[in-house]
Amino acid sequence: MRPENYEAQRQPPSNEFELNFGPNHPGIEGNYALKVKLHGDVVLEARADGGYLHRGFEKLMEQRLWIQNIALVPRICVPDPSPMELCYSMAVEQLCGLHVPQRANWIRVMQLELSRIAAHLFTFGGHAATTGMYSTMYWGVADRDLILDLFEEFTGGRVYSIYNIPGGVRRELPTGFLQRVSETLDYIESRLPDYDDLFFKNQVFVKRAKGVGVLSQEQALAWGVTGPNLRATGLEFDVRRDDPYLVYDQLDFDIPTEESGDAWARTLVRRHELMESIRIVRQIVEALPDIHGPIRAPIPNPLAWNVPAGETYTRVESSKGELCYYVVSDGGPKPYRVHVRGPSSMHAVQVLEKLSVGSRIEDIAQTMFSLDACPPEVDR
Repeated sequence: MRPENYEAQRQPPSNEFELNFGPNHPGIEGNYALKVKLHGDVVLEARADGGYLHRGFEKLMEQRLWIQNIALVPRICVPDPSPMELCYSMAVEQLCGLHVPQRANWIRVMQLELSRIAAHLFTFGGHAATTGMYSTMYWGVADRDLILDLFEEFTGGRVYSIYNIPGGVRRELPTGFLQRVSETLDYIESRLPDYDDLFFKNQVFVKRAKGVGVLSQEQALAWGVTGPNLRATGLEFDVRRDDPYLVYDQLDFDIPTEESGDAWARTLVRRHELMESIRIVRQIVEALPDIHGPIRAPIPNPLAWNVPAGETYTRVESSKGELCYYVVSDGGPKPYRVHVRGPSSMHAVQVLEKLSVGSRIEDIAQTMFSLDACPPEVDR
C-alpha cells in the first residue's frame, strides 16, 4: 500500500539529466569527452573528460636521452606535429648555444607551413562532418595526403617526420622536390573555390556556426586563448610576426582576423590562414635555391650528450595557437624537467567548458571543432 503522504513525497518529473558526449563520437575532435548536464537540450554544465590518449609525455621525456625525445614530441599533437619538433629543438639549441645554419632555418619554415596547411585541411573536413557534409571530410583527408606525400619524400615519415633535430634538420631536400611542392600548392589552391562552395559558404554551415560559441576579446585574453581563436576576436597577434623566429622576419605574409569571435569566424580565420601559408611556402621555394650551406650544426655524440645546466623557454606559432616549451637541464644526458604549454590545454578544457554552457547540445560539436583542439596535448 502507498503511504498516506505518498503524493506529498512524490517529486515532480525533472527535465535535467547527464550525458557523456564522447569519447568515441563523431562530434568530438578525437578521443575526448565532455560530461554535460542538460535541461532538455540546453547545456547547464560541462566538464572536460580527457585521459583516453597518450599520457604523461612530459615525465616520459625526463626519462629519455635528449635526442630520443625528438621521436616522442610529435605525438603530442598528431595533426600538426612539426611545431612540437621545432619548439623542443629550439630549447635544446638555446641551452647548448648551438647556431643553426641559415639553410636549415628556411627548410624548417617550409616544413612548418606545410604542416599548418595539412592540419587546417584535416580540421575543415572534421568540422564539416559535424554538419553532415562528408564530402568535405573526404576532400580534406585526400588533399592532406598530398602534403603527407611531400613529408614522406623529404623527411622519411608521413605523419611523424622526426626531421628537426637540435642544430638543424636531418637530411637535405631531394632533387626536384621544390618543383613538386609548387605543383602541390597549385593544386590545393585550385581546390579552395570548391571548398568555399561546398563548406565555407554553405548556408547549412553558416547558420549552424554563426553566433555559436561566441568568445569576446576580453574573455579570450583572460582565458589564455591564442592562435586563430584569438585572432577571430579581432586581435592581430601572431608569434611568427610579433616575436619572430627562424626566418619569418624575412617573409611577407598577413595576419588574418575576424571580429565576431564565434565558430564561423574561427573557421574563416583558418581558411584565410591556409592561403597565407601557401604564400609563405611559395616564397621559400623561390629563395631556397640561392641559400647554400650546411643543414645542421655539429653536435656531440647524441647517445652521450650532456646538455649544459640551465633553463630556457621557447615558443612558436602552431596551427592551434601559441606553443611553448619550458626545459630545464641539470647538466646530464636527460632533461631534468620539461613542461609543454600548448594551446589545446586551454582551448579544450577551460574555454570549451565555458562556451558550452547555455548552448544547445547540437552546438557542442560546432564549438569544439571551431576551437581546433588537440586532445593528446591535453593528456600530455
